[in-house]
Amino acid sequence: MNPIKNKKNLEATVEDIRNFAHSYLQKYSPSKQQLRMYLFKKFIKIGQKKHTKKEVFDLIDSVILSLIEQKFLNDQYYSNAKSKALLKKGYSLNKIRYNLIKKGIDEKFIQDSISKIKQDESDPDFFSAIRVCKRRRIGPNREESNRTLFYKKDISILARSGFSYEISKKVLSIPKEEFKKFCKML
Repeated sequence: MNPIKNKKNLEATVEDIRNFAHSYLQKYSPSKQQLRMYLFKKFIKIGQKKHTKKEVFDLIDSVILSLIEQKFLNDQYYSNAKSKALLKKGYSLNKIRYNLIKKGIDEKFIQDSISKIKQDESDPDFFSAIRVCKRRRIGPNREESNRTLFYKKDISILARSGFSYEISKKVLSIPKEEFKKFCKML
């Protein structure tokens, strides 16, 4: 193999990866891990079998480091923005934490985002549980005659959403009028 030709291939490959990264960043706001996996899949899809897996990840990591230095990619910003968006959707703090872990965010950024939410919001899990009840039409949103029949089902829905037993019990015991007041506050 001609080493000069190999070097040109490598530089072209890095340029391709950089172009894929820029086009992806124009459409989405990913975490480092999401971008890394996207670029690897894209690299495999174009069918370049000349490099080993380790070489490809080294190339991708170098491109990602340059994007971080250029401030196109920031996991701390991603963590803060994603946690606020998920809280608005009605996710519990536990579910937000696990969602960010799945996205490959560093634990210190996750802790920072969760602590910011706790500072800004008063009892964020309670109001998120209210959002879930409103969206799923469970708990205080049900007819008074059906609430006792569906209590176990409702508490299990809230448990799967990541809420503790105490918060679930507190939300399900709210009278319908008070629930409507909480919904107006959201």
